[in-house]
Amino acid sequence: MNEPGFQSVMDQATLAERVEAGEMPAWVERHWRTFRESLTGEHEGESFPCFFGAESVANGEPLYTAVPSTSDRDALLAFRDSLLEYLDVYEDREGRASFVVFFRPEADVQTEADYHEVLWHVLKVLHVHDPSPWPDDIPTETDSRFWEFCFGGEPMFPTCRAPFYDTYRSRYCPVGLEITFQPRTLFEGITADTEAGQRARETIQNNLERYDGVCPHANLGDWGVPGDREWHQYMLPEDESQAPDACPVTFSREHPKVDQRFDPVMPASGSAGD
Repeated sequence: MNEPGFQSVMDQATLAERVEAGEMPAWVERHWRTFRESLTGEHEGESFPCFFGAESVANGEPLYTAVPSTSDRDALLAFRDSLLEYLDVYEDREGRASFVVFFRPEADVQTEADYHEVLWHVLKVLHVHDPSPWPDDIPTETDSRFWEFCFGGEPMFPTCRAPFYDTYRSRYCPVGLEITFQPRTLFEGITADTEAGQRARETIQNNLERYDGVCPHANLGDWGVPGDREWHQYMLPEDESQAPDACPVTFSREHPKVDQRFDPVMPASGSAGD
């Protein structure tokens, strides 16, 4: 961890130091500054709705990496390795050490539909190149209320911020795609089946309504609750016509599995420079 380069896994203090020293590309610097300001600052007098996330960033708890492409094979496999490294260390960190991933903005990714496509492309690459089998206790059918994305043997909740958000400002990022990965273990004690979790959800829903100025998105829910589906929540749609009607990726227990389009022995698809 904290090895040289923006593609390494960094703690928050190291990322901030490298940004201040001018060691990060401009897009990484902008991601970091807007992310920190969004979570610890205010929007029209309202604090960020998820107080768990805001407190975590204020306390310097998350870990970070940056990915220079959403399509380049080498960049995405390097990200795969960073996510595995994060899973090896996050439980030894204090507080709620989520994993915040900044993606380089790309000229051909502009519309809401583009961002949905990119998200599921990234998750598919991770799934195809997952070195661990899919957990036995998690179904692979995304229409199950007990499904959630798994990687490295761990169930986790990836939540996105992106530039297309206007109505749901809590999901807005002016730079490009951001994904925060949160293993399910980070939610222990505050899930929907606990009193603390129910109070937290009610508070966050109220905060969301004040922050966004609209009712919380209808897709928001909780894992395992009848009628709720995890995959809908990773990237909440603003325009339903641009969002997928069904989960774009099929998940499998087959292991190992490699899709030839992302096979590491194939040539890289493009440059992943600064």
